[in-house]
Amino acid sequence: MHMNSFNILVVNPKDRLTQIAVYDNHKLMYLINRKHPGDDLAGFRTLPDQVEYRKDIILNELKNNDFVFDQVKIVISRGGLLKPVQSGVYAVNEKMTQDLIQSPVGEDIINLGGLLAEALSKEIPGSVPLVADPTVVDELEDVARITGYPELQRRSVFHALSQKAVAKQHAEMNSKKYEDLNLIVAHIGNGTTVGAHRKGRVIDVNQGFDGDGPFSSIRSGSLPMGEVVRMCFDKQMTKEQVHCLITHCGGLNAHLGTTSITEIEKMVETGDNHARLVMEAMAYQISKSIGEMFAVLQTEVDAILITGDLAHSNLLVHNILTHVDKMAPVFVYAGDNDVQAMATNANRVLKGEMEVLEYMG
Repeated sequence: MHMNSFNILVVNPKDRLTQIAVYDNHKLMYLINRKHPGDDLAGFRTLPDQVEYRKDIILNELKNNDFVFDQVKIVISRGGLLKPVQSGVYAVNEKMTQDLIQSPVGEDIINLGGLLAEALSKEIPGSVPLVADPTVVDELEDVARITGYPELQRRSVFHALSQKAVAKQHAEMNSKKYEDLNLIVAHIGNGTTVGAHRKGRVIDVNQGFDGDGPFSSIRSGSLPMGEVVRMCFDKQMTKEQVHCLITHCGGLNAHLGTTSITEIEKMVETGDNHARLVMEAMAYQISKSIGEMFAVLQTEVDAILITGDLAHSNLLVHNILTHVDKMAPVFVYAGDNDVQAMATNANRVLKGEMEVLEYMG
């Protein structure tokens, strides 16, 4: 495979793999998921320690496919758990790398995105490292930040890249501007976030990273706080155990022993009533979150958009529709669209349609 005109390299780090994509402007030319053996990853003490390992794998993959490095203008990845920012594309600078290594929000695989983009850009002369719509895009209205305890405020941490991309895609497909629409966007996957998009701004959204909202593949979602407190003290749980309870040790995996939606649907088809109830409960909770955002937008909603990997589940989507289809027209954009969303943002930068912003921290 001879590559001689590509100018966007997209890297998308996940828990056990790295997605690598090459674009010629808007056209996808190459995409591969490079899986990483668990034994390899177990040798790294921290997530940032994986940067060199993943960088070398990406470079070798591209070299083995005759990739022409001097054609690359942009290396782009997902933005991590940084300090709050406005929506847009950001250059990876020293302040950003510091905050990705010592995140003010928490540790997550997503923090490797900017670090990988920077490391790769150093190996590709003439390229610039960017991240697009970090998970900390903050457009919340002040009223959405208030909680019942003055020292605690709600924060904006959500699937900003995916939600913004799907919302803009939907608007374009319907010959409208994102900034003219009121939309509810539900991203359902390893984590689930449901956002109220009013005229181009996400004015409210559940903070799925720390457990707010519906449960998902691995996250527990909102839990009865009194029960959580009693369990933590009764079991003398550590901070790490409590954090895992909220972020990675719950959801479908805790209930059913798998995150595979195909396996779970087979359980339901073969008469597993517990699996059916768990799936109905997840759809029920997602629907309640959609209902909350319907109220936030004062019932003036042009469309409800459902996206993310779990949107491939007909069973899940059907159960959601039974609760929300009378609110507004529902459109399903199934799958993880992060790679395409990053490439689209990079292409807009190359065309001069989008300004590269500076992360101030």
